[in-house]
Amino acid sequence: MSFEGEVVLVTGGAGGLGAATVRHLHAAGAGVVIADLADDKASALAAELGERAIYVRTDVLSEDAVEEALAAADTLGTLRYSVIAHGGFGVRDKVVGRDGSPAPLKGFADTIALYLTGTYNVLRLAAAKIATLEPKADGERGAIVMTSSIAGYEGQMGQSAYSAAKGGVISLTLTGARDLAAVKIRVNSIAPGTMRTPLMELIGEEGLSKFAATVPFPKRLGTPDEYANLAEHLLANTYINGEVVRIDGAQRFQPK
Repeated sequence: MSFEGEVVLVTGGAGGLGAATVRHLHAAGAGVVIADLADDKASALAAELGERAIYVRTDVLSEDAVEEALAAADTLGTLRYSVIAHGGFGVRDKVVGRDGSPAPLKGFADTIALYLTGTYNVLRLAAAKIATLEPKADGERGAIVMTSSIAGYEGQMGQSAYSAAKGGVISLTLTGARDLAAVKIRVNSIAPGTMRTPLMELIGEEGLSKFAATVPFPKRLGTPDEYANLAEHLLANTYINGEVVRIDGAQRFQPK
């Protein structure tokens, strides 16, 4: 499949996984909307790519902001695709701490909001826009890729909020695909393991080596380019629908 003339909205488009996806799809011929809140990084990426790449400041929890990003896509062509790859903060709270105190509710609620509610907000609004288009020759109108995590399957101690949010994305994948089948839009998700993003690299080589040791093969962290390659494939392969694809080198998180 060619992405020439197509437009893709990438949330978290200035982050590690998102920026790699933006570059990958742009190189494949797509116009890209970089939806993020990191003004400097996103603006620099758009300037680097030049033609058919724009940055739109986007809070994924704001209906108006997401609608503005979707409207901006019209300046590049017809938006049929989206990769939802935004990240942000994380909390590490056990449900009950060693001192017997319960975890703060705010951390849980904020994490669910960002990773699950934000994903759903982009999914519903992007799908509503894509649903107005005429189907392509292969019968589909478009496709959306969401981002979960292997923590959604086997969360570690202290990851209850993040695991619940990413587990929600896993559950949303098949139901979303079934809901959107009527309007000929596919929905899939990627569940990354430990990826060597710029944020992850801040822990240093010693820390990275410890994480790599938990990966069966290849014994290293995944790369953002490998995520981007999978995202492109899930957008392009018209018979993959309702699937969550792990990309983790057979890694399985242990309790801690």
